[in-house]
Amino acid sequence: MDPQNNRRGEHLKYWEGFRKNAARLIEQMVFWSEETEEDTTPLVDEILHSIFFLGRLYKPQFSPKSIMTDEDMLEFLEESYPGAFQFYSSRLPRRAPFSCVLDMIVHKAGQENESEIKDQLQQLVTKLDGATAKYLLSTTMCVSQIVGPDSNRYYGVSLSTFGKVAGRVMVAASCLQTWHEHVAGAVLSYDKSKSPWSFFNGTIKLPGNVRCEAYNISDQRAKPPCKSCGNLFGFDTSESNEWPYGNCAEVESVNKLLENEAEVTEQVRFRAEWSTEGRQRAEREVRDLLNEYLRMSRYKWDGEFFLPQSIQPMQENDIEIN
Repeated sequence: MDPQNNRRGEHLKYWEGFRKNAARLIEQMVFWSEETEEDTTPLVDEILHSIFFLGRLYKPQFSPKSIMTDEDMLEFLEESYPGAFQFYSSRLPRRAPFSCVLDMIVHKAGQENESEIKDQLQQLVTKLDGATAKYLLSTTMCVSQIVGPDSNRYYGVSLSTFGKVAGRVMVAASCLQTWHEHVAGAVLSYDKSKSPWSFFNGTIKLPGNVRCEAYNISDQRAKPPCKSCGNLFGFDTSESNEWPYGNCAEVESVNKLLENEAEVTEQVRFRAEWSTEGRQRAEREVRDLLNEYLRMSRYKWDGEFFLPQSIQPMQENDIEIN
């Protein structure tokens, strides 16, 4: 077989796996949303926009119609979630798709049911296309909490994107718009080459009464923090792996902890002195890099971030998902 044709075939096989997994995730989220008592339609709106955005960013591009080939489902989604269709090619998502999936599972299981959340994540991953799932699904989850049996648990997953451009766009967007200022500041301390800025160091040290543990989603085995997480949050680790900053599950989990636990936030300590001017410069640098990545992908950003809207849930007998 011609090596070039073989590579082309593998390339097309991968992207077909992406399309299938994207459609399956969307259908599953719609189904779960109908099962929950509280309004989780904003999570469906958000994952739609995030997946459609990635489809626009990747090469080859995937339109919503090419992802959702079920015409009845596509029509329902267009009518129910018009914002996702209107803004995926002009506004940036605040986070990657699988973060929405995680939040939906936590809604269903309850934040206190850690084992159930792990089981549901594991079951979901095994149902999807294993050859390409890692490029749309997260491989790691993390749980953070104040040490104690009755404390709330806060979950995060690793970044679920494929390719450097998509990953860096998501991290930059989260730094500028989504994450708690302490988490964003820690991630902003490093440039795209994983080297620290000379003019800003916002890395932090979490208090000793915080539990932060990561697990492999596919087998639920515990994973020690990587070197990057040690640098960001002061975790003790002997790991030498240094993943791109902002990609790890610990980042999202710690972010939720700090957003919800004022006691922890007050005890956070900065690991170096920094100035407001230095942080503002880091933010400008990251925004410039973000615009550079978007130009590379010929994406015309209007400067806004997508805000999911709460809508009326699907009426009984409208669409049935098996």
